[in-house]
Amino acid sequence: MPHDIVVGIDGSTEGLAAAHWAAQEAQRRGTGLGVIHVWHRHARPAPYVPMGSTEREWAEQLLGEAVRSVRAAHPGLRITGRLVCDATVAGLLEAAADTDLLVLGSRGLGPVGGFLTGSVSQRVVGRSARPVVLVRAGRSAADEHLPATDGVAPEEIPQTPYRHVVLGLQTDRPCDELIEFAFDAARRRGTGLSVVHAFRTAFRPAPVPSVPLVSAAPEGPAPVPWPQARALADQERTVAAVLRPWREKYPAVPVTETVTEGRAAVVLVRAAQDAGLLVVGRRGLDHQVGVFTGPVTHAVLHHVGCPVAVVPHD
Repeated sequence: MPHDIVVGIDGSTEGLAAAHWAAQEAQRRGTGLGVIHVWHRHARPAPYVPMGSTEREWAEQLLGEAVRSVRAAHPGLRITGRLVCDATVAGLLEAAADTDLLVLGSRGLGPVGGFLTGSVSQRVVGRSARPVVLVRAGRSAADEHLPATDGVAPEEIPQTPYRHVVLGLQTDRPCDELIEFAFDAARRRGTGLSVVHAFRTAFRPAPVPSVPLVSAAPEGPAPVPWPQARALADQERTVAAVLRPWREKYPAVPVTETVTEGRAAVVLVRAAQDAGLLVVGRRGLDHQVGVFTGPVTHAVLHHVGCPVAVVPHD
């Protein structure tokens, strides 16, 4: 039977962090975990393969070390390891075809031999029909939770509250798969969901007069221009309408809605600073231009420190 969650490893610290994150997610979902290492033969031995070892033997060693590390940290989890001899992107996509989720490290060994370089991971994200989560090196179980108080033992960390989940929402073409992924992630963690929507308007404030105006009125915050205020109110109503059925479906998930004018990438990076997970969408593959993750998704993958889930949709 296929595993609901598959993680790709390559011997890098990012890949190992992704494997442990995937193991935690598998435990939350009550599923098994498949640990995949994709390798391929070279005409000449790759420079990262140790002397006296074949490429396959080196691949088996990397996979075995990752599986043992995850099993030691998650002894009750059903884990299987699998070697795939194929082109890296093709092997990962095939391994993820029958799963609910593919997890990768956000960066890898680059030219030394790891597959999780920016170009490869971006191609996987851009072509995968399944959601992909990218995890940075250095992430641990404790990072998903709010800071523990002094005196809390490491084994007590899972009992501390989870950090909130952030959803980047577009209102022109809201996607059920994207919204449900975010609500379900928050529900499984028993935490809140912060829905963030950024929009741009054509309104531009009038130029400031060159001669200061003298006024006896006390200083205070500048009023929001009427066209901008009306656009903000319209967007807030739209977001509320989109989320209404999902609030009803997931009544136990606390939801906060943030609607602001600005660049979506900048707003999302700021909103995800203290989050445990950021969820963004990716439109379907455009065969005329090839792989395309979109500028917002591309930006958050490079600038957000927490795990990022990219959910494909039409």
